[in-house]
Amino acid sequence: MSIYLDHSATTPVDDRVLEAMLPYFSQHYGNPSSIHQWGQMAEAAVERARRTIAGILNCRPDEIIFTSCGSESDNLAVRGAAVAARHAGKGRHLITQPLEHSAVGKTCRQLETYFDFDCTYLPVDSQGQITPTVLENAMRDDTTVVSLMLANNEIGTLLPIAELAAVAHAHGTVFHTDAVQAGGQVVLDVQALGVDMLSLSGHKFYGPKGVGVLYVREGTPLVPSQSGGSHEFGLRSGTHNVPLIVGIAKALEIADAEFETHTAHYKAMRDRLIEGILAHLPDVELTGDAQRRLPSHASFVFKHTDANMLLMQLDMRGIAASSGSACKVGNPAPSAVLQALGYDEAWTLGGLRLTVGRQTTAADIDSVLEILPETVKAVRQLWVTA
Repeated sequence: MSIYLDHSATTPVDDRVLEAMLPYFSQHYGNPSSIHQWGQMAEAAVERARRTIAGILNCRPDEIIFTSCGSESDNLAVRGAAVAARHAGKGRHLITQPLEHSAVGKTCRQLETYFDFDCTYLPVDSQGQITPTVLENAMRDDTTVVSLMLANNEIGTLLPIAELAAVAHAHGTVFHTDAVQAGGQVVLDVQALGVDMLSLSGHKFYGPKGVGVLYVREGTPLVPSQSGGSHEFGLRSGTHNVPLIVGIAKALEIADAEFETHTAHYKAMRDRLIEGILAHLPDVELTGDAQRRLPSHASFVFKHTDANMLLMQLDMRGIAASSGSACKVGNPAPSAVLQALGYDEAWTLGGLRLTVGRQTTAADIDSVLEILPETVKAVRQLWVTA
């Protein structure tokens, strides 16, 4: 038996995406910056990809910047906008929250530690939500950048980004959202969201790893974090990875075209999982917002349970899961996200994230619901005897 329920960590590459990418490894291999016909063919592929993504995000092609991943997109957005604003004399105050991905959180802490910025970390409620009022109360005259994620990677909560962005803009502040987990699962119209910058990563929606996108609204000041040539309108130097750029555009195109079909399937599998776990296991709670959450995302916290041990036991039974962000697997420390949600030490080691995908079946979910209760019971027995 093999059941993969870790799609928030990564997804398999769609066969149609792989097919679109393959010619650019060996046939159309030119450098897009070269002026000869090989370079022109590669450049044409990059620009087609840019137009495709711009059409889906409802923005201009020259507002799409290709990066190596979602983390790089987050870094470029937060650090680049913060440094640009301070250089212009607008201030050095940043706002984010404790539940952000570390690509944003650690960037903010680095700016505080080494570059004398001041960062406010907004409080969240028990479901990981942030209201516009909370943000409004944190705004200052010298606030230059607000970065709040659209969809939380550990608990699946969706924030009211359009309302939060409106608060920031009322103060003349740049607003960035990490939408990496939302790709393919939430409508990403940047005009409706009202954001100035938005980050995506290809491997979260059945595209390749190693390629990301940063939407940057025209006129948003940004200092490049990677210097060199004039690639990506001077904002991200480095030779384009043409196959991967073709791949991320194709993956987003497929996700957009098949959006209703896939999200309906995700929700059905997710709800079957949530209802079964809450009905059949004691001392377990759903984490995140029960209503405003990612279609594919089910996350829980188990009392007196070591999540790492639980993951190992599930893996031995053929079930792939996560205790939260794939970027911190193996970390035995209590979850900072669960602590921020108000859980005490009896719970904070017991987070479990199960995320469904296109190939997940009802039979897969039923198998998990059969195996998980006995596995949790066995792990809790070890907790008691430890």
